[in-house]
Amino acid sequence: MANRQHLDLLKQSVETWNPWRNKHADVQPDLSEADLSKADLGKADLSNANLEGANLSNANLEGANLSNANLEGANLSGAGFLAARLGGADLSKANLFGADLEGAMLEGANLSEADLSRADLGGAILLEANLSKANLNNANLSRADLEGANLSEADLYEANLGRVVLDEANLSEARIAWTHLVDVDLSVVKGLETVTHSGPSSIGIDTIYRSKGAIPEVFLRKAGVPDTFLTYMHSLVGQPFEYFSCFISHSSKDKRFCDRLYADLQANHVRSWYFPADAKWGEPIWGEIDRSIKVYDKLIVVCSEHSLQSIPVQREMERALSREDQEHKNILFPIRIDNYLFECWEHRRKADVVAKVVGDFRGWNCNAAKYDTALEKLLSALKAQG
Repeated sequence: MANRQHLDLLKQSVETWNPWRNKHADVQPDLSEADLSKADLGKADLSNANLEGANLSNANLEGANLSNANLEGANLSGAGFLAARLGGADLSKANLFGADLEGAMLEGANLSEADLSRADLGGAILLEANLSKANLNNANLSRADLEGANLSEADLYEANLGRVVLDEANLSEARIAWTHLVDVDLSVVKGLETVTHSGPSSIGIDTIYRSKGAIPEVFLRKAGVPDTFLTYMHSLVGQPFEYFSCFISHSSKDKRFCDRLYADLQANHVRSWYFPADAKWGEPIWGEIDRSIKVYDKLIVVCSEHSLQSIPVQREMERALSREDQEHKNILFPIRIDNYLFECWEHRRKADVVAKVVGDFRGWNCNAAKYDTALEKLLSALKAQG
């Protein structure tokens, strides 16, 4: 419970309270569980005060100093914090629903599990602030400085993150949907791969350019960015590809191996596609494959007894070899998982295939070290720069 003397002094007026604070700088005001709803506390010195569980709903805190105050569990809904100082304040679990925190100084503040839904944090300073598990649904964070802030597991549904500073901010396991990420550098954000997407979000083209394309594709894809755009994104922003993109040709009977290879290529940031897993329903199969082979740089053929007897696989190989003849560059990358290619396969272009360096993935399912070595060699061969 609040100290009665402290509470009475504050309720008299800020003009009475501030001189008393200056005179008694060693006293920590105890205003815990006090009812200060609708109070005019503009420019009040509430630094280091204990406001745990206090009711500050609709209070005027414009220009107030709340540095290092304990506001855990306080009700601050509808309060006005314009230019208020809250550096180091403990606002964990505080109710800040709809609070006006525009331009507030919240450097190092603890806002973990706080309810900031519909709050206005436009231009607020939140350097190194702890916003883990905070509710920021519909919150306005435009132009806020969140450098080094912890937003892990925060709810950011429909939040406005336009022009925010997110250098070294942590968004691990945050939840977003219909979130606005406009004119933001996402290349400096931690944990984007782990963000949960409950719906699409708006990723501005200016965000792509500011980030120089260095945004995890899994984040962009789940946010709703089309695969076609992702294919060309790096070239659009002038950033060279680390690896050539690939289409993987295989027999459905070798799907287990292909699934593993595809996952490992994606994990190493190789843009890859393969049929049938990525084919779009309702579109002609051959049209889908032909478009993909034209878009992607290299064709990896999983050479096995099953695939090399497959007419579709043979057709794709021949097209790749024809492209090589026309473009005078390596396009076909054969890899084998059994001995069929060299010992049994008969085809008019066999000599062209076996003349290449054939990746050796034999024993892939029983020898992890050999598989890893073969994968490293394949990745090296697929490097776009070197």
